Amino acid sequence: MQSIAEDWLVYRLTGSSLLLGAVGFASQIPVFLVAPLGGIVADRHNRRKVVIATQCASMVLALTLAGLTLSGKVLVWHIFVLAALLGVVNAFDIPGRQAFLVDMVGKEDLINAIALNSSMFNGARVVGPAVAGILVAKIGEGWCFFANGVSYIAVISGLLMMRITCPRRSKSSGSPVAEIVEGIQFVRRTMPIRALLLLLGLVSLVAMPYTVLMPIFADRILHGGARGLGILMGATGVGALLGALTLASRSGVKGLGRWVAVSCGGFSLSLILFSLSRHFWLSAALLLPVGFCMMLQMSSSNTLIQVMVPDYLRGRVMAIYSMMFMGMAPFGALFGGALAERLGAPLTVGLGAIASMGGAALFYLRLPQLRVEARRLIVAQTEVGGDPAEEMSAPVVED
Repeated sequence: MQSIAEDWLVYRLTGSSLLLGAVGFASQIPVFLVAPLGGIVADRHNRRKVVIATQCASMVLALTLAGLTLSGKVLVWHIFVLAALLGVVNAFDIPGRQAFLVDMVGKEDLINAIALNSSMFNGARVVGPAVAGILVAKIGEGWCFFANGVSYIAVISGLLMMRITCPRRSKSSGSPVAEIVEGIQFVRRTMPIRALLLLLGLVSLVAMPYTVLMPIFADRILHGGARGLGILMGATGVGALLGALTLASRSGVKGLGRWVAVSCGGFSLSLILFSLSRHFWLSAALLLPVGFCMMLQMSSSNTLIQVMVPDYLRGRVMAIYSMMFMGMAPFGALFGGALAERLGAPLTVGLGAIASMGGAALFYLRLPQLRVEARRLIVAQTEVGGDPAEEMSAPVVED
C-alpha cells in the first residue's frame, strides 16, 4: 500500500516519470551499499532484537511521511530522503530477518517457512495495490502511510511476545571490513552458493527490469491503460503466489537445484513470449508463469543457501543474497530504461530474457558438479551444525 501510494504521490506532485524512477532508485540502492554492514550486525547480535529495531525505525519513517502528507507540507525532497532512509533500514532488516528465520523454525522446516513467507508477501502484492488504489482515491495518500505506520505495532508486538532460544553470536575482534571480506571469501570459494547468487544477480540485472517497463507495455503496446497495468501486475502476483504455495508443499531440499535451473529457464521463456505478444489477455496469461517461475527460483535459491551456510556466517551471506536480489534491481532498472529508450521495451525485455536463459542453461550444465559439493555442505550443517573446517575457525562467545 505504501509503495503504490508513494509512487502516486510523487507522480501527483511532479508529473515526472524520471523522478518516479529516481525515488525507486533512492529506496533500493542503499540495500546494495549498506547490506554488508547489515550482515555483520545479524551475525554479531540477537537477530530478534535486530528485526525489532528495524521494524521500529520503519514505523517512525512511515508515520513521518504520513504526518508530512496529511499536513499538506510534503515536498518531493522529503519523499527522497525518507525513501533513502527506508532503504538503509531495509539493508539491516533483510539480512537480519532472513537469518532469523532459521532461529525461529529450525532447518528441518526451513523450506516450508520460506515458501509460506513468500506466499504471504505475494498475497500482499496482489491485494495491497488494489486496496491502496481505493484508499488513495477516497481519502488520499497520507492515510495509506498512516495505516502502514500503525500496522507495525502488531508486527513489533508479535516479535516481543516470541519466546525462542537464540544461539550465541560471535563477537569478533576483527574490523568490520575484515568480517565483510570473510563473508565474501566464503561465497567465492563455495561453488554452489556462488553459482546460485550469480544466477540470481544475473536475473535481477537483465530480466527483472521488465517490471519497470510494464507501464509502457500496458499503455503503448497492449493499450490497456492504468486498469490494464493493474491486471498485468496482478497476474504476476498471482503466479508468484502459486509458486510459493507449490514450494510450501515440498518437504526436504532434494531436487531443489534442478528446480532452480528449470524455473529460471521457464521464467526466461515465458518472458520472451510475453515480449513478442501484442494481445492483452495473452500477455496477462503469460505473466502467470513468469511470476510462478520467478518465485520458485528465488525461494528455492534462498532455501538452498540457508541450509548450506554455517550459522556464524549466515547474516553476511544473506546480506550478499539481498545485494544480488534487491541491490541489483536499481542498476537493472536504469540499464533497462536506457536500453528501452533506444531499442524499445519489447526488444529490451526479450534480450534480457535470452541472457537469463543462457545463465539457466549454464547453471544446469554445472549442476552435477555443484550437487556433490552441495551435499557435503548440507550434511555438514545437519550433522555437526556446520562445516568442521569452518566451525573450528568460527569465533563463538556469548551474545
